[in-house]
Amino acid sequence: MPSSSPAEPSAMAAPNATAAVAVWTNTSMPEVPLFHLFALLDEELHTAFPGLWLGLMAVHGTIFLAGLVLNGLALYVFCCRTRAKTPSIIYTINLVVTDLLVGLSLPTRFAVFYGAQGCLRCAFPHVLGYFLNMHCSILFLTCICVDRYLAIVQPEGSRRWRQPACARAVCAFVWLAAGAVTLSVLGVTASGRPCCRVFALTVLEFLLPLLVISVFTGRIMCALSRPGLLRQGRQRRVRAMQLLLTVLVIFLVCFTPFHARQVAVALWPDMPHHASLVVYHVAVTLSSLNSCMDPIVYCFVTSGFQATVRGLFHQHGAENVPSCGDVVSMHKSSKGSGHHHVLSAGPHTLTQALANGPEA
Repeated sequence: MPSSSPAEPSAMAAPNATAAVAVWTNTSMPEVPLFHLFALLDEELHTAFPGLWLGLMAVHGTIFLAGLVLNGLALYVFCCRTRAKTPSIIYTINLVVTDLLVGLSLPTRFAVFYGAQGCLRCAFPHVLGYFLNMHCSILFLTCICVDRYLAIVQPEGSRRWRQPACARAVCAFVWLAAGAVTLSVLGVTASGRPCCRVFALTVLEFLLPLLVISVFTGRIMCALSRPGLLRQGRQRRVRAMQLLLTVLVIFLVCFTPFHARQVAVALWPDMPHHASLVVYHVAVTLSSLNSCMDPIVYCFVTSGFQATVRGLFHQHGAENVPSCGDVVSMHKSSKGSGHHHVLSAGPHTLTQALANGPEA
C-alpha cells in the first residue's frame, strides 16, 4: 500500500459497497470516509491476487469497448434518428447516458492505478461514476418497465401521467436522488456498524424496484390470458412481458450479487477478508456488465431500434424490404390506403411507426 493511504490495511479488511467496513466492531478504527477505502480496493486486490486482478481488468476493458459502441450507437439513434420523444424513449436515453458514464469511468480507473497510486482525488471520478451508474440504472430500468406496463395494460387511465414533460421531471428527480444517495454513501465514515443504513438502502434501491418489476410482469402475464384478446393487442403485451423479463434477468445477473454481498457483510462482519475482497470485486464486475446488457432492452426487444440500426448499415435494403415482424403485423391490420402509406414511407417514418406507433 502507498504510504499516503489514509487507512491501515486492517481498516480495509472487508470493504462493503455501501456501508460495511473491515471490522465494524473495532471502536478504535479511525473515522475514514468510505470513499477512501473504495479508492484503494484495486491496490489491495492486486497485492493479494494479481492473477485475478489482471483477469478482471481484461473483463472491464471488454465491457468498456462493448458498452461504448453499443450505447454510443443507441444514443445516436434515439437522439438523432427518432423524432417523437415519448416517455419510454426519454427514460431509455437517460439509461444510455448512465451506461456511458460507467464505461467512461473505466479508463480513469486504469490511469489512476498505473499513474497515480494513492491519489484519492484522482480515483473520485471512477468511484462516483460506478455508484451513480448503478443507482440510476436500477431506477431508470424500473421507470421503463412501469411506463410499458401503463401503456399496454392501462392505456386510458395512465395517459395523463405518460407525458414527455412528466417523464423529464421523473428523470430529473432520479438523477438528483441518485446523486444525493451516492454522495451521502461515499461520505459515510467507516467507524461504527451501520447495519440499518445497509438494509434501508438495499430495500429502497434494489428490493423495491425488483418487487415492482416482478408484480408488473405477473400482471401482464394475467392480461395475456384474457380470452378474446386481439392479435395486435396480444403482440403488444407479449413484447411488454419480454421487456420486463429482460430487465429481471439484468437485475438477477448484474445487481443481485452486489446487494447479496452487501447484506452478507452487514450480517457477518467477521467473514474472511480474502473471500470478502474477491466477492466484492466479482460483484462489482457483474454490476458494471449491465452497461453491455442494457442495450438488450431496446436492441433485441424494441423492433424500432433494430429497424433503424439496419437502416444505418444497410440503408438501401432497409428502404426497399421491411424486415421487421411488426411491419407485417401493421400491414395486416391496416386497411385501404393505410397500408400503402406504411409500406411507401421512408425508413425514418417507418422507424417512427415501429418505435412509437401502438406502443407510445
